[in-house]
Amino acid sequence: MKGRGLLSLSLKLAASLRMRHAEEGNTAPQTMDIQRSLELLHMTVYSQSVSPCGKYLAAGNNYGEIAIFSLSAALSSEAKEESKKPVVSFTAHDGPIYAMVSTDRQLLSAGNGEVKAWNWSEIVKKGCKEAWSRRPPYGSSLEVPEINSLQLNLKDNSLLMAGGDCSIHMMDLESGSFTHEFQGHSDYIHCLALREQLRECLSGSEDGTVRLWDLRTGNQVQSIEVHKYEECNRPQNGKWIRCLATDSDWMVCGGGPALTLWHLRSVTPTTIFPLPQCQQQVMFYQDLILSAGHSPTINHLQISGEVKAQIPCMLHCVHSLSINEQSPEHKVLTAAGSSHCIDVFTNFGYRAFSLVFT
Repeated sequence: MKGRGLLSLSLKLAASLRMRHAEEGNTAPQTMDIQRSLELLHMTVYSQSVSPCGKYLAAGNNYGEIAIFSLSAALSSEAKEESKKPVVSFTAHDGPIYAMVSTDRQLLSAGNGEVKAWNWSEIVKKGCKEAWSRRPPYGSSLEVPEINSLQLNLKDNSLLMAGGDCSIHMMDLESGSFTHEFQGHSDYIHCLALREQLRECLSGSEDGTVRLWDLRTGNQVQSIEVHKYEECNRPQNGKWIRCLATDSDWMVCGGGPALTLWHLRSVTPTTIFPLPQCQQQVMFYQDLILSAGHSPTINHLQISGEVKAQIPCMLHCVHSLSINEQSPEHKVLTAAGSSHCIDVFTNFGYRAFSLVFT
């Protein structure tokens, strides 16, 4: 994805050293410690997904690794430092894992060009065998575009995916076949959201547009050029749309343009949030909007535009926000990004502790 940049020289060195020593069977503890220290230093966690039972959190990083954390153990009154480390971790993809979602049985992960499935029942028993993998029908066999966003459509038992090929692909989860391709964007697609009542999907792109699609026909319903609205435009940051969320007739989106609340029926920007930094994640939560991006804070925003709170976190840049709605007992907000740590907020008002990749 544009803006993520190239891997640093030391990161490349660490990765190549790890591969070379693995091929040669050289696993000297000191050498491996140095390699892993470099990897942890340059680690970025792009994606998260909570297990169907709500007791586990999966996180995917820029090395293609998935780590599984036990929320029940980490939140226990008897939790120790060991409780905040992965119960299992494994290499799932050749490159970064930009998106993850969970069905009632499987964890789905996406990286460069393909989606893979892992059975939660096996993962929690430390089994890491791939259940299936699918690659969308790309235009060229030579290009391997990354998949930046996954969205489950439970009504149709389908999976929507989008990314570097500028298209949205719909896959039937029962058969594994691709049923629709939504075309219209002229650049990378960064994010997807569902407007379930109207059977519509929204997509935000590097091309500066948010587009609405009819899931039944695959036709484009509307295109909103956010940066062309003067109150939203921030030319110094670009026109790219990095995050969006919907709630019935309302949408909130941001990236280069200011984070803005829109009324979709009238296509009107109603609230501009006073956040100078580019936002990368946003969600509706109860009567608030939560957002995060290029600053070490989680923003609690009122619909009226007031910034109710800015909760400090340990991440300089936040790439993923997740709320565990699966288990009231383990309900937490987790934030991941430019670190090997994942911040955990128990009452959403302060950072309680961090889960850590090892």
